[in-house]
Amino acid sequence: MLFRSPEAFAVVREAGWRVLKMKHFREQLIGGIVLHQGRIAEMKTGEGKTLVATLPAYLNALSGKGVHIVTVNDYLAKRDRDLMAPLYEFLGLKVGVILHDLDQAQRQEQYNCDITYATNSELGFDYLRDNMVIYKEERVQRKLNFAVVDEVDSILIDEARTPLIISGQGEKSTEFYKVADYFAKSLKKEEDFTVDEKANAVMLTDEGVKKAEAYFKLDNYADAENMEIQHHVVQALKANYMMKKDKDYMVREGEVLIVDEFTGRVMDGRRYSDGLHQAIEAKEGVKVERESKTLATITYQNFFRMYNKLSGMT
Repeated sequence: MLFRSPEAFAVVREAGWRVLKMKHFREQLIGGIVLHQGRIAEMKTGEGKTLVATLPAYLNALSGKGVHIVTVNDYLAKRDRDLMAPLYEFLGLKVGVILHDLDQAQRQEQYNCDITYATNSELGFDYLRDNMVIYKEERVQRKLNFAVVDEVDSILIDEARTPLIISGQGEKSTEFYKVADYFAKSLKKEEDFTVDEKANAVMLTDEGVKKAEAYFKLDNYADAENMEIQHHVVQALKANYMMKKDKDYMVREGEVLIVDEFTGRVMDGRRYSDGLHQAIEAKEGVKVERESKTLATITYQNFFRMYNKLSGMT
């Protein structure tokens, strides 16, 4: 079934006037055409991106395959959905919104709507969870058809390589971090190890290697079977001699929190990867949490490339 753009856009423009008392301007119609073509439309603040998105959203929703309108936070997703729902519903379409606290059944219902408003992170995490379900009936998303991404430069350039990660509890014991920390604290800088600030690396000297072999009762520290010990030692050295308290991280109520190097803000819920966070916890004498293992991961860039058609506003 073919849907002609001029007729569909005309229908939306007329419906917008009848329902919302908003009539799309000529420039907004051009913006809608650009979005329908799978390109990026630049509009200044106040030029009505929310209204512009209704044009390609309606046209592409007529196929019944679903349209996602992507915003940067829950508030905007709900606000835009509430503002534009009367227009879509007047035209016979169902409109949904994905919010953080929805359960699985509610998410399925919202994704099955003709047009769904959601944040980039909710879409990405739902995609990852869908790939971890046991039965396909448990999936919440349909095939990724068409997306209109608001603030597209932020999401597809600034945040493009940001990985979305679902992690689970690791099996490794946390005791070894304390043992490695005790060893690292017994070493002398320059004599037992060297610090290369530029390369962000800490290396044991020959003297340090001898001490490691005596401490861990090893024949040869460099053997492949001792890789895990080497890893723990390096992370303990980094934690003790490179990571600065109240600059790189802070300790609050028995918890090690990362400090953003650019903004100076505390990054709640974030943890250093590869055992470094556990090494810092051992250094500070707080409870060492178990290392997590990655169960599923994808970057925003790779996720949005899976849509049949992608367009953006900025």
